[in-house]
Order: sequence, then C-alpha cells, then structure tokens
Amino acid sequence: MNTVRLTMAQALLRFLNNQYMEIDGVEHKCFKGVMGIFGHGNVTGIGQALEQYKDEMLFIQGKNEQGMAHAAIAYAKQKNRLEMFACTSSIGPGALNMVTAAGVASVNRIPLLLLPGDIFASRQPDPVLQQIEYPLDYTVTANDAFKPVSKYWDRINRPEQLMTAAINAMRVLTDPAETGAVTLCLPQDVQCEAYDYPASFLAKRVHHLDRKPAAASAVSRAAELLAGKKKPVIIAGGGVHYSLATDALREFAETFGIPVVETQAGKSAIAWNHPLGFGGVGVTGTQAGNRLAAEADVLLCVGTRLSDFSTASKTAFRSADVEFINVNVSPLDAYKLDGVTVVGDAKEALGALSAALKERQYAAAYDAEALASLKREWDAEVDRLYAAENGEGLAQTRVLGEINGFLGERDVIVCAAGSLPGDLHRVWRVTQPKTYHMEYGFSCMGYEVSGAFGVKLADPDREVYALVGDGSYLMLHSELVTSLQEGRKINVLLFDNHGFQCIHNLQRGHGSDGFGNEFRVRSGEGGQLGGDFMPVDFAAHARSLGAVTFTARTPEELRDALERAKRETRSTLIDIKVLPGTNTDGYDSWWHVGVAEVSESDKVQQSYAQLQEKLSDIRKY
Repeated sequence: MNTVRLTMAQALLRFLNNQYMEIDGVEHKCFKGVMGIFGHGNVTGIGQALEQYKDEMLFIQGKNEQGMAHAAIAYAKQKNRLEMFACTSSIGPGALNMVTAAGVASVNRIPLLLLPGDIFASRQPDPVLQQIEYPLDYTVTANDAFKPVSKYWDRINRPEQLMTAAINAMRVLTDPAETGAVTLCLPQDVQCEAYDYPASFLAKRVHHLDRKPAAASAVSRAAELLAGKKKPVIIAGGGVHYSLATDALREFAETFGIPVVETQAGKSAIAWNHPLGFGGVGVTGTQAGNRLAAEADVLLCVGTRLSDFSTASKTAFRSADVEFINVNVSPLDAYKLDGVTVVGDAKEALGALSAALKERQYAAAYDAEALASLKREWDAEVDRLYAAENGEGLAQTRVLGEINGFLGERDVIVCAAGSLPGDLHRVWRVTQPKTYHMEYGFSCMGYEVSGAFGVKLADPDREVYALVGDGSYLMLHSELVTSLQEGRKINVLLFDNHGFQCIHNLQRGHGSDGFGNEFRVRSGEGGQLGGDFMPVDFAAHARSLGAVTFTARTPEELRDALERAKRETRSTLIDIKVLPGTNTDGYDSWWHVGVAEVSESDKVQQSYAQLQEKLSDIRKY
C-alpha cells in the first residue's frame, strides 16, 4: 500500500484540500480555506500544518472565534452550501466561543466544520491550562458542549482515527438533509503525532450531490390533493435557493397561476414586482401575503422548516379545509403540520409535480384582478412606510426606503436580529436571488458584521451591506477589523435606536411598562436604568478600528453618506440615528410568547387573558 507519513494535522489539511462537491455536472472545491485563532491546543499542531501548506490553503486570521465562525457560515450560505471554510481554535474559551455559531449552522442547515483544540489524549500533563476537570467523567472537556448543537461530533484520540472521522464529517457536510455543524475535537498531542496515511485517503474525492427524486406515489398524492383545491399558495423556503430551484419555482407558479409567499430564508426566490410575488408570510409577513395564507385551501411548502415565525405560531392558515403539501429533502421538515409528504430535492419535485398537474389540466381559481389589487394595496403601503416623516428624527422605515432606493440590484444586504428582520421581510424590495441574506433560524445577535464579511469573501464583486442595530453591533463586530485586514470592503449600516428596542416593544406589548432593554444611564444610587440615553458615538468607534465612517441624522445626510461610502475602497460604517419604535408591526400576524399567569399589574393580567382567548382559537396540528 502506498502511504505518506504525516502528522494528524497535516493529513487533515491534505484531506480537506482535496474534497470536491459535484452537482448537475459542475464540480466545486469544498474548502476555500481555514479561519482560525491560534492558542495553546492548536498553534503547534494544525497551526504548523497551515504554515506548511500556506500556499495551498488560504488562512484567514479571525478576531473572535464566534465571529469568524459566523463569517464561515455566511460564506457557505451565500455559496448555496457548495463551498465552505473550516474554523480552528484553541481549547477552553476559544473553543466554547464557537458553540453559538455551531447552533446557528445546525438550525439553519448550513455546513460548518469546526476544529477546536482539545486536552492531551495521553493525559500526562493533566490538568492542562483551560482544562475542565469533571470528576464523574474525566473524558469530558469543554468540547463536549458542542454535542447538542452539532450534526456530527467526534474526538480523534489516535492519529489513525482521522480517516473514519474525516469521511463521516464529509458525509454530513455534503448531505442536504442532514448538514449543519460538524465538530472534530483535536487533542493537542495527537495533532502532532505522525502516521503512515494511505495515499488513497489523501487523493481527490468527489462527493456527488445527486438530486433525490420524489417518489412517484408521493407526487401523485400531492397532485391529487392540489387538483381538488382552488386557492393554493406556495411558501418558498431556503431550500429553494440551496436546490438552485428559483427558476423552477417561478415557472411552476406561472404555469398554474399560484401566488408565492416567502420565509426569511426563502426571500429573493421571486422578485418583489413579479405579479405572483406577495412577499413575506407569518409574524413578519406582508398584509398581502398573510391574507392569501389565511384564505388558502392548500399550502405548497417548498424547502421550509415551517418555524413559528413562518406560520405565525400556527395561526396564519385559517381556512376550515386547509391542507398542506411539504416538499423537502429532509423528512423531519416534510412531516410537519401533518402535511402530505414529498421527500426529495425541491427542483426535481417541482418538475415532477408540474408534469402531474399538467396531465390533470390544473389551474388555480384566483381572479387575476383581485390578486393585482391586493398587490397594489400592499405596494402603496410600502411606499407610505418608505416616505414616513417624523418631526423628531429619522423613522426606521424611512431609512430602509432610502437605502433600498439607493442600492443596486446586485448588492447584498445581511441581517439577523432585532426589529430590522421584521421590517426587511415585509418591506425590502428585492429582484435578484442571493441579494437578501438573513440569518433567522437562530436570529443570532452579532451575526451581521461577520456575516457581511463572509458574504464578501463569497461574492467579492458585489457591494455588501450589514444592516445592524446598535445592540447587535455592541455584541460582536470583531470581523470588521478582519475585513480591513483582508482588503474585503463591507459597509456597516448601523441603526442606533438606543437599545434592544425590538424586545422593548415585545415587552410593552404584553403588559410591561418597559424594563432593562434601553441603553439608559442608571438614575441615582440604587435607581433603575431610567436616565438619559447613553451617548455612544459609533462612527468614532469604527473609525478607531480603521473604517471610513459617517453619521446620518437626516435623509439628506443618509443619501450623502451612502454615495460617499460606495466610492470608498475600504470598509465603511454609517452611524444612523433612528427613532425608537418606528418599525413595522401587525399586518394580520401574531406571535405566541408566554405571558405571566399571575401578576400585580392589571396590564399584564389583561395581556394574559388575551393570550388565553387567542390560544382557544388556534388550530392544533
């Protein structure tokens, strides 16, 4: 047998560098490179290997382990899960910083390979720096925290174990139904140990993403159900993008006259100005989309995990005879809402279902003018929100209108948390796929700046804009420095509304007067956070990091800042002073959150009574 003697870390990198994915006859190199922060536990092992192979694998130096992993997630998401970065860290806190990102990846079904350092497998130097000594199980380390948020987890205690672990890692990373975070824990002594690895293990390996066809019987059942319905609605999820099925979805909708609504992950699957595109659905949905969903007698759910936001906590669908057809490559998602399950690739399934419906000469029974009127009504509402005036300052919807009007069709926006995702899902007008990048499976605060950097790595020829609230920016903005270091320009549009205003609104909407969510100074000794707003100059902060910065308090200043930022060649930040409470809300939507059953507040008691009334009307699935 032909073998190559390498350390475990060297063999791992050689292996990763030779992995490819193929779909529809096109090969994609799986790993663009490795993002990392070195410390004890990885610097002399995988760090040495990265230095040795620096001309073969790109290394990007992260500034925060969670931030760099978010960037890796955004890169893979923008690349439709066909290319990715691995992330390496030291042991202990360096590794644990990536646990949140692992959750983001797994919930969103995005491939992410994590390579945290670990304690000595030999146990001879125990306890080493940053080792957690769990007295009931000495094999437990900080890296065991990755188990609940990983789709595959392994610890490589001998160098030859790498071969089984690496193959299993690729099995999950390339599986469209089961992908997510993969964690390979690397004990620091084993990283440096040598083994005679078979050359076949290190050779080029192509993972074929064969499109999984839906079973003919499942397609027949779905077609039979659809054929008996008059008011179908398509819910487009993120799987439409990952299946490269946006054209197939549009053609399907046009063929049968079926309106399309979108989840956060699915948005941009159809252009906002398409006659059958009705925007978001659910808690953050449009008035038009939610009205169609409420009246639908069947929902064709394509590539969506049907979260509570997409279903408005299962209140969005109100027709007495409503039924569901779930087209999904994942059986877990296909079985939701007690729907007709069509397990298979979205593009393949839509093609098969289209053929079956054509045989039945099916067409939806919508009145074209009624649909057009519904769309015009919503478009007028967005125009009104985009033009909102407030004598006290900038309304958030006005800011979005100015930004949306300025950006080009190919520019990409990135967002994740706060009140902005709701507004963007409702009012952002997008015409091109992959220009709306929203992480809303985990809605992870701090994803935005790192995500923008990852998107810029994936699409260097596009302008990329991170839309981020001040709360999210304060949580994690580290990879702004990395974008400057790498010469990858991103634009941070920071909405400064003095706190966690999204949750402040949710709190007050359920009986509270507001507590602990605004960035105010403490009023007096022992007092509450009820003083003046904290005067934070975010432009000065970002400027100190090396970014080009601007401040906008008026529409005119915002337009000028956007123009000037676009001409810059390095990363920019615009500090936009936004009035709290000027976001969108409502539009025939509801979100189920817990309310205190017992309270001294009359308003909280009233809110609890309203919740019980609402719950009594919810259809149980």
